[in-house]
Amino acid sequence: MAERAPFNILDPATAGDAQRRGSDPRELDRCMEQMLSYIYASLPNYPLYLGQRFHAARAAPDRVDRISRLPRDLRRDIVSRLPVKDAARTAVLSWRWRTIWLSTPLVLVDAHLLPKGQGFPPTYSTNSQPITAAVSSILEAHPGPFSCVHLICSRMDSYRPQLARWLQLFAAKGVHDLVLVNRPLPLEVPLPATVFTITTLTRLYLGLWKLPGTAALRGASFPHLRELGVLFVEMEPGDVDYLVARSPVLEILNILGCMKGLRLRLVSQSLRCVQIAGSIMENIAVVKAPCLERLILHGSCKRGGGLCTRVRIGDAPKLHAFGYLEPGQVLEIRDTIIMPGIKATTTSMLTSVKILSLTVRFGLRSDVKMVPTLLRCFPKLDRLHIMSKRCDKPTGNLGAKFWEESGPIENVVSGITVMSLREYTGEPGEVGFLEFFFQCARVLKTAIIVTANPIHTPFLKDVAFNKESKSSRNMASKSCKKCFVGSTGPEGGEVLCFKTGAEFSIPDPFCVFEVLTRF
Repeated sequence: MAERAPFNILDPATAGDAQRRGSDPRELDRCMEQMLSYIYASLPNYPLYLGQRFHAARAAPDRVDRISRLPRDLRRDIVSRLPVKDAARTAVLSWRWRTIWLSTPLVLVDAHLLPKGQGFPPTYSTNSQPITAAVSSILEAHPGPFSCVHLICSRMDSYRPQLARWLQLFAAKGVHDLVLVNRPLPLEVPLPATVFTITTLTRLYLGLWKLPGTAALRGASFPHLRELGVLFVEMEPGDVDYLVARSPVLEILNILGCMKGLRLRLVSQSLRCVQIAGSIMENIAVVKAPCLERLILHGSCKRGGGLCTRVRIGDAPKLHAFGYLEPGQVLEIRDTIIMPGIKATTTSMLTSVKILSLTVRFGLRSDVKMVPTLLRCFPKLDRLHIMSKRCDKPTGNLGAKFWEESGPIENVVSGITVMSLREYTGEPGEVGFLEFFFQCARVLKTAIIVTANPIHTPFLKDVAFNKESKSSRNMASKSCKKCFVGSTGPEGGEVLCFKTGAEFSIPDPFCVFEVLTRF
């Protein structure tokens, strides 16, 4: 009998405990591994050169060390782009390099300190002790400041004194970009309150921690913080509100994996982009955010009892891109709850929104009936993106006749220039919508149809293609370019990439082609 593969995340003791409690340890290990993969994918990049290693050039005939004669600032710039081991080793090159590393703002990524032969990400068998010892030695030796520190490879539950000391050093010497991820398990390791007193931070990402009490958060001070990421963090309602309130120049807020029920009340003079993914969203209220340009809600998880996400948009005059809005959610614009068939008025419309992404279950009548109402709430739309979602208990498809009876929709007729439909399988509801849209959209320039991945969603691709072709026979726009492609990703599309949503050089964070071109 073949020996079963070892666990990737769980240690043998945790696996045994899970089995005694009636849980499948391998399923738990898979879930933990997936959780960490989501976290690692959501982390910001670090400013290091990790490309090709070059062989040393043959020495010049005169044997003059020209690189050491480069200006000091240029040598510091070179060192700042090297992994920490290589950066420290430059001190042995010559006397001109000895003080360069110590005078250069430190870039420390503990993944570069993994033992030889140990790849990333680390497994349960990876020994955290040498990594934490190396981090401690480096932080003590370097006078600061620390430009960028990513600590993501250690099980910090066993090294709490070291973590406390690191945070003290960060507060004393200064750090700008800080990423702290605790490797599970346990999941709820308390995060020392010292982190909220590091006033030099410009970017902070926290993963797999338990936030301290509200008293500690009330004392937080982030006068320079521009980007905050909270990833699978145990926290209480109002904790994020406290952090936002104490970050007067915060522009980007990313939240992943909040499973206790997220209630967010956004009041900020500086926020430009808010992204929430893979979370139980109870109440997301944009109360006053005069600079908010993007609100992206992706993969809302359902809680037992049928609780729906409530999304309220109050004062957000610059909101430009909004998604992935689901008809099953409760949308409130100012003081108006948007219901199927409600007549749009000036107080129930968001005229600033030019890009909208909807998730629609075309086999569910209640979802489809909500779409015309939602479209009328955003009269100045230029781009519409729809993610088709399968439903467990379909209630019947609504075809082209339903759309005709819904009456003309102004932005469809004379506003939308780009439309995409993802996870398309050719079901009648999808085809009916496409037929209506193509017949009405007079200024449409680009239509992108992305089929589902047949590996995850069985369907007949040729039949789906023929149905789409028939639906576009009578297109109102004669200059529209159509693109029909297949997905190779997971069911429901890829997990939201925070880097994409917060990259303002990408004008449309929901357009798959623009994102692929940029990255």
